[in-house]
Amino acid sequence: MALEEGSRTEQHRQKIWKALDDFRIEIPSWGFANTGTRFGKFSQPAAATSIEEKFADAAQVHALTGVVSNLALHVLWDLPNGTADVPKIQQLEQKTGIRSGSINPNVFQDQEYKFGSICNPSVEIRGKALSHLLASVEIGQALNSRDVSLWISDGSNYPGTQSIRRRIEWMEEVLASTHEALGPDQRMLVEYKPFEPAFYHTDIADWGMALELARRAGPKAKVLVDTGHHLQGTNIEQIVAWLLHLNALGGFHFNDRKYADDDLTIGSIDPYQVFRIFHEILSVRVEDRSAIAFMIDQSHNLKGKVEAMVQTVCTAQELFAKASLVDHEKLAELQDTCRLVEAEECFRDAFWQDVRPIVNEWREARKLPANPLHALAQSGYIERITEERGARNSASISSYA
Repeated sequence: MALEEGSRTEQHRQKIWKALDDFRIEIPSWGFANTGTRFGKFSQPAAATSIEEKFADAAQVHALTGVVSNLALHVLWDLPNGTADVPKIQQLEQKTGIRSGSINPNVFQDQEYKFGSICNPSVEIRGKALSHLLASVEIGQALNSRDVSLWISDGSNYPGTQSIRRRIEWMEEVLASTHEALGPDQRMLVEYKPFEPAFYHTDIADWGMALELARRAGPKAKVLVDTGHHLQGTNIEQIVAWLLHLNALGGFHFNDRKYADDDLTIGSIDPYQVFRIFHEILSVRVEDRSAIAFMIDQSHNLKGKVEAMVQTVCTAQELFAKASLVDHEKLAELQDTCRLVEAEECFRDAFWQDVRPIVNEWREARKLPANPLHALAQSGYIERITEERGARNSASISSYA
């Protein structure tokens, strides 16, 4: 019995180590800055107050986890001067060893976008939004960033106040022009959200709308799935399975939520859901999942920002490791013979495995701390940046990120 258990443990170790070697996840610059809720902003003394500090925090998280070498950038917050800020970003890349990840345009913040950006009835305002998207593509080309991630907040609050059909046409025109500007190695990821800030209709409200817009824009456009952007009870893993089947899944924004919004740390509410999503991804051929971008989209308002980011990355690794343990051959046999209880237990057995000891061994074998959160607490990093940034954060929290 001991020999059989030892053999099973070794099999698990090999599966988990192989999965973790292939797993990389991108972290967001805005996750390190002071951000707020709809009602106000809560300042943290250790929050990053500049792009330099965001890169420094990302480098600290990467040093502890080894899997987050890319930092997603938000154009208006991180490159307010557009392409003129590219040399600064390149210097920070060289200094920290952190590469620029996805480029995120901002067409929701300016006052002109009160009635929409790429769907606005005003041709001038649609033109302004398009110019920003094209500038974002140019920034991505200069930084060798593959993905331009589009979240469009456009919509309306009251029936009859906007033409839903005309807004579709305006959106198609802008996205087609953006796609045309993409470089040979660039992609455009189209995100969706069922509501907020628009409460009657949102112009890209679900994965079907995002998929069709991506298809019409061109072959370099894919769908981005934000795990928080769904109505209650939505089967997200089924959406993932469909997008994989259609070769239309570009990537994820991972987070969690209890009711609405999406800023809770991954797996904090429903880790089984993340496991199920990872299972669908690991069920397809390696070449079919190699282009999927795993990205985090979280703004930590109550948890310490660096601590929460480390916790998120570690949780993602553990859930990915669990999903790698599913016996696909056995599960397929049980599914095909409709042995329901056995199939479910085969599936759940992987989820209930405590993978942390093997994940810790993987870290140590790569000269990483076995427990990144403990190592962060012992490093003195949080105390140091709190002292360095505290005065700046207490003096002003007027900018969003």
